[in-house]
Amino acid sequence: MLADTIAWLADPARWQGTDGIPTRLVEHVWISAAAVVVAIAIALPIGAFIGHTGRGAAIAVNAANIGRAIPSYAVLVIVLPVSLRLNPDIGLDVIPTFTAMTLLAIPPILVNAYAGIREVDRDLIESARGMGMRERQILVGVELPIALPVVVGGIRTAAVQVVATATLGAVVAYGGLGRYIIDGIARNEHDRLFAGVVLVAGLALLVEGGLGLLQRALTSPGLRRDVEAREVNRAPA
Repeated sequence: MLADTIAWLADPARWQGTDGIPTRLVEHVWISAAAVVVAIAIALPIGAFIGHTGRGAAIAVNAANIGRAIPSYAVLVIVLPVSLRLNPDIGLDVIPTFTAMTLLAIPPILVNAYAGIREVDRDLIESARGMGMRERQILVGVELPIALPVVVGGIRTAAVQVVATATLGAVVAYGGLGRYIIDGIARNEHDRLFAGVVLVAGLALLVEGGLGLLQRALTSPGLRRDVEAREVNRAPA
């Protein structure tokens, strides 16, 4: 089976045409990136606001946790008839997939933004107020820079989840790498099926590694040493 999968991936014909790997990869990356960007635009301001003010925290966090429990496949099925009515041309594939992936990405981004802001040392915030900074200036200039590694951690989690789950888009006729998995099952072509799995897993690992490096780069040396010191102190003797 491994040899068949490698042979399928190595076939030059698999790298050409509308069903070629580059085309499917671009489709997969495009829908995933668009969903994560929109989720950031929605969840980050909300998470930062409730983290700074504490208002509506229970409602927002509980709603996000409920959102995590809703299967993405169920969202696809629910949105499909509505999207077909709104736009028959792209309602069958793009709209349901995009909606489901966006909803999947919102909870981890919102929760991490909230948690990151709330974990900022209150003494720093009071010092900023004492210096005459306004609440918006405190949020943007003090809290967000300190919370940035935690915020990026939420984006990292969301991106990996979306890349892995966007394969479901093939169920509603969308392209992407999930097309190989669905077509492999439908045609009983195990080499195509496992090649799709390998490609999706590889892309998810690349996203995880790349955003992990970004998260580390955005963590200031002082914060990094503080985190490492806490981990050492927690370690059993």
